[in-house]
Amino acid sequence: MAKLYFHYSTMNAGKSTALLQASHNYREGGMQTLLITAQFDNRAGQARIASRIGIGEDADTFAPGEDLFAKLEARLAQGPIACIFIDEAQFLSKEQVWQLARAVDDLGVPVMCYGLRVDFRGELFPGSAALLAWADEMREVRTICHCGKKATMVIRRGPDGRALKDGDQVVIGGNETYVSLCRRHWRAAVAD
Repeated sequence: MAKLYFHYSTMNAGKSTALLQASHNYREGGMQTLLITAQFDNRAGQARIASRIGIGEDADTFAPGEDLFAKLEARLAQGPIACIFIDEAQFLSKEQVWQLARAVDDLGVPVMCYGLRVDFRGELFPGSAALLAWADEMREVRTICHCGKKATMVIRRGPDGRALKDGDQVVIGGNETYVSLCRRHWRAAVAD
């Protein structure tokens, strides 16, 4: 039975690595998968999912406002897909998450979404909020703070290395920009 999955965590937890491994497992078993990532996140190259450990694969992309149900329906008309993998799922809109849920229900294809739960201010991304509300199954991908506790928050560093408290919700960056922390150390970093 097809389900909508949400694998969530903070930065640097290995979400993209897990996505690529799961897709590899399907393909190794002779099944086709479809990889999709956010169009504007080109840190690994345009239309590419890559992990910090050096593995990567080409992917399709989704754009803001794009109808993902129509996209998946058109792709499935070309041949079977065993599973659809979405990276950077926090960048989905609420409407796009609903379109993915409809694809699961009406097209019978499992959709596995991987993304951040909260931003640097500790607030849910719209796509993550919708996935938390509507996913059939949710799994936390764990990473640790420098103190050894589970990291559940992330800070965005400014040019001076200090944690920012304000700014756009979406700023593409990696280890040079973001640090995953436990809530206690996040609070200390943002002086709360």
